[in-house]
Amino acid sequence: MTARPSTAADRSGRSRGPHGPRAPSPWVERFAGLVPPDGTVLDLACGTGRHTRFFLDRGHPVLAMDIDLAGLGDLAGRPGLEAVRADLEDGNPFPPGDRRFAAVVVTRYLYRPLMPALTRAVAPGGVLIYETFAKGNERFGRPRNPDHLARPGELLEAVRGRLRVVAYEDVVLDKPRPAAVQRLCAVNEGES
Repeated sequence: MTARPSTAADRSGRSRGPHGPRAPSPWVERFAGLVPPDGTVLDLACGTGRHTRFFLDRGHPVLAMDIDLAGLGDLAGRPGLEAVRADLEDGNPFPPGDRRFAAVVVTRYLYRPLMPALTRAVAPGGVLIYETFAKGNERFGRPRNPDHLARPGELLEAVRGRLRVVAYEDVVLDKPRPAAVQRLCAVNEGES
């Protein structure tokens, strides 16, 4: 699993960056409206739970998965949250119980063997919202390991023939810090 930068926590336990609690990714916010109402969201490699909180606040049940759930401590007992500690790279079947989701959200994480299962986990009418570091990021800092950097067009190839691409970018961002990223939003147009 890609190491996450360490962060301080405020009194609520929420992750804090240099400018306060970490906001959801603008990419995730942009496409959140495509998630079917009341549909369950899978926040894969959820980290400190910024997207888990975002979707819970929008009224969606959320399955938050990560190897370390410490960042979700303040959400203990919150209605609609199912938190599952899982090593996503240990070869266990994914998703749990062959579940399907109204949305699969992945940010700052890339583990290629999971890609086919991720696209299958998107329910008919559901959406995949994915944002990860891309080749070229090594010149800006971590991650530098090519195993954790999407190759040009890699996210497009992962969904080809399975999901319809709504938006895709392979760009260098200046904020919040310089980074090369690849982002994709795709929908499952299959019937329920």
